[in-house]
Amino acid sequence: MDDSSRPVTGAAGRTEEEWLAELGPEAYAVLRQGATERAWTGAYVSTRTSGVYRCRACGAELFRSTEKFESHCGWPSFYDPSDSAAVTLHEDGSLGTIRTEVRCARCDSHLGHVFRGEGYDTPTDDRYCINSVALTLEPDDSVQ
Repeated sequence: MDDSSRPVTGAAGRTEEEWLAELGPEAYAVLRQGATERAWTGAYVSTRTSGVYRCRACGAELFRSTEKFESHCGWPSFYDPSDSAAVTLHEDGSLGTIRTEVRCARCDSHLGHVFRGEGYDTPTDDRYCINSVALTLEPDDSVQ
């Protein structure tokens, strides 16, 4: 589902009731309330399908499968967004430690967190640890 032509609405563009009705309880909890899905339960943890990962809330392109890697952390991991302007980063001290929250730049939905300098053999040594329920996957047409 490509909703890239959908106007930018941000958090104020819909009521919480509208978000809940559109997303469902689990996606709403993650995307709008900052929850985290349980490790190893997400649909995209181990998928190797080639394609584009989009924000479940607004359809914005966030990541590509070419930047996805196996970090064995229980959530899909990417070393870079598809466009640096696709996500915004925010300091998060909610669990008694400082982490960097990742949000969709278009609709301000919570996606997960980014961790830096962990020693992964990737071009950036960043691990964007993203909740599967925050994403949709648009497979490449060229993949059978």
